[in-house]
Amino acid sequence: MHVQTHVMSGWCVGNCVTLTPRERLFCMLAGSLSDLDGLSLAFGKELYWDYHHTLCHNLLFGLFLCCVLTMFSKHRFKGFIVYFALFHLHLVMDYVGSGPGWAVAYLWPFSTRIWEFRSAWEFYSWQNLTAAIALLIWTLQIAIRRGRTPLEVLMPALDKQLVEWLRAGWQRLIPRRLR
Repeated sequence: MHVQTHVMSGWCVGNCVTLTPRERLFCMLAGSLSDLDGLSLAFGKELYWDYHHTLCHNLLFGLFLCCVLTMFSKHRFKGFIVYFALFHLHLVMDYVGSGPGWAVAYLWPFSTRIWEFRSAWEFYSWQNLTAAIALLIWTLQIAIRRGRTPLEVLMPALDKQLVEWLRAGWQRLIPRRLR
């Protein structure tokens, strides 16, 4: 699946539990950093095909990532559980939404066994687009109702402006009796 979809999935799930703004940022990281192994493309297509969905799409990387994020979290136990769930959500989304021929090497480097879903959706499919649109709508709903966006930690002033703009637009669009 697309990196943006993974980032939004982390943001949306991170808003389902009581977390600090920094922990919600960590949720976005937990949901998307597995795609760091996609940087192997910089070293050639062959390495990309060999190592994307291998180096960072495995249990060892997931545990490492979640432990590091947990070390900087206020709600450590809850944070670890949410981060670990988001890491696995990333793997599931890639399993079904990265296209045929992409497998997940979950037990690498301890095992060479791979999991492949032969009926996986094409990367640019209506299913992936629908998932992205649904997560975008959910993200906008969080911004309007809770007054925060994925930019809350990284760019707080822009976050505030964006929330104000979305709320103003929502108020003009939807009559008061329907809100």
